[in-house]
Amino acid sequence: MKKFKVLVFVFCLLSMLTLVAGCQDQEGPAEKAGKKIDQMIDKSGDMAKDLGNKVDESIDDAKESMDK
Repeated sequence: MKKFKVLVFVFCLLSMLTLVAGCQDQEGPAEKAGKKIDQMIDKSGDMAKDLGNKVDESIDDAKESMDK
């Protein structure tokens, strides 16, 4: 029974050490690349919105000029 308790304690200790080692703040190359991709997608989304707004304005201007 004592061996079992020691074994459980060692298992828990190793599990906790593994979790702590996995939660480091250092970013790997894949994580950096993922962040760059996210930034590019955000920028392209903003650019698409701006383009859509300009198209809407152009259509409104064309409608106004046709109404005159």
